[in-house]
Amino acid sequence: MRAIDYFDKSADLRGDRIAILDGVARYSYTETRSFSERIAHGMWTRGVEREQRAAIYSHNHAAVLFCMLGILRAGAAWVPINFRNATDANVEFLNYSETAWLFYHSRFREQVEEIGRRVPSLQHLICIDGPDGGHPSFAHFMERGDASGDPDWADSHGNDPHGNLEQMMGLVPTGGTTGPARGVRVTNLAWGTMTEMAVHYWKGDTADPVCLCTAPLSHAAGVVAFTMLALGGTNVVLAGFDAVQVLQAIEKHRVTHLFLPPTAFYALLAHPDVGKFDYSSLRVFLLAGSPVSPDKLKKGVEVFGPCMCQSYGQTEAPMLLTFLDARTVAAAAAGDHPERLRSCGRPTTAVRLAVMDDAGRILPNHQPGEIVARGTLVTGGYHNLPEATAEIRRHGWHHTGDVGYIDEDGYVYIVDRKKDMIISGGFNVYCAEVEAGIMALPQIQECAVIGVPDDKWGEAVKALVVVRHGE
Repeated sequence: MRAIDYFDKSADLRGDRIAILDGVARYSYTETRSFSERIAHGMWTRGVEREQRAAIYSHNHAAVLFCMLGILRAGAAWVPINFRNATDANVEFLNYSETAWLFYHSRFREQVEEIGRRVPSLQHLICIDGPDGGHPSFAHFMERGDASGDPDWADSHGNDPHGNLEQMMGLVPTGGTTGPARGVRVTNLAWGTMTEMAVHYWKGDTADPVCLCTAPLSHAAGVVAFTMLALGGTNVVLAGFDAVQVLQAIEKHRVTHLFLPPTAFYALLAHPDVGKFDYSSLRVFLLAGSPVSPDKLKKGVEVFGPCMCQSYGQTEAPMLLTFLDARTVAAAAAGDHPERLRSCGRPTTAVRLAVMDDAGRILPNHQPGEIVARGTLVTGGYHNLPEATAEIRRHGWHHTGDVGYIDEDGYVYIVDRKKDMIISGGFNVYCAEVEAGIMALPQIQECAVIGVPDDKWGEAVKALVVVRHGE
């Protein structure tokens, strides 16, 4: 199926249910589908091409989800842009991806004006919150949409009855921590695999999920929001992350699903008002994006209940290479296999995971090496970077760049990024293991461990910490 089909199936079944709640604005599934259709028709009217790149540049806002769905319906490729990035970095990626469309919020007018001057491939700029200079407003753009003449490739290309599985639905930037961000070609097949596994693993025991969207929708929170739409749930959109607003919103909206990166989760735990609200509605409190401190995860169970869970993935294999379910986390927090609080879970049903040495040999249990994967979750490689794609496809597996091991029960443990491992006095020092020890100290809120040059040891271990308020 195409990515948009997952949303449409929910809209067919639950048209009257609220799909998006943004402040006082409420949008049903039927209304949300109408927005996406009008956006797609507007793009078709203006000559959008198959897999043509379309970016969204905004803080969290209901229109971000409308645009995401409209881009997918139009057959274009979604380009999520982080407004927190330096403008130079965003310009570089937009040029590299040859992005032609940009939906933006007027809050970022100055950055968009500069982007428009420096990205010659941009042909269409649409302001999602009103007219902005010579750029049409969202409403005007959608008014010009004509439902007639929908391109055939929007649903099926040629005689393919499978829904264009290899069509690129997104060109998603990597983190860019070791150089310019690379664009990952996310296909309908990889996105569909992720969506179907997320529906399976994240559903929880509720028929009416309510998901709080507070992390940036340009990142994993957008993926989670899309999954909630596939589940027929309601996405409650907050403009950004504020710890007390999140705690209040969980109680107010009876939130069942919440995704946060670990740093934001730590901020919730450290907030002085964390004990003042009712979290009994929570069923799935998902942590992803980086390793989680075992002690903080245990504390999360004490504060938020038996809802804490983790998933591990990366842009090249989105979100769900592994999953650590809430029941296992709660049991580990209570003393049953407590070591599993350090795990990112077991491989999900649609992937094979293994640990490999540099020579391509699969390693036995408990022996650290690079985590490698196979399966339909793995994306189509990097855009216009064949050598970089070949590098992560060595020995017939996808190479994650993460160092870890697998225990005898199939649980995966990540100990470091391969490029970040510290070699001190000839011994491998894994940053994540040192960080976990430091994070166990009650005074510490956040921690990062790095290697620094040392005349005697080659590299020495250095920790940078953020202490809790008042320490």
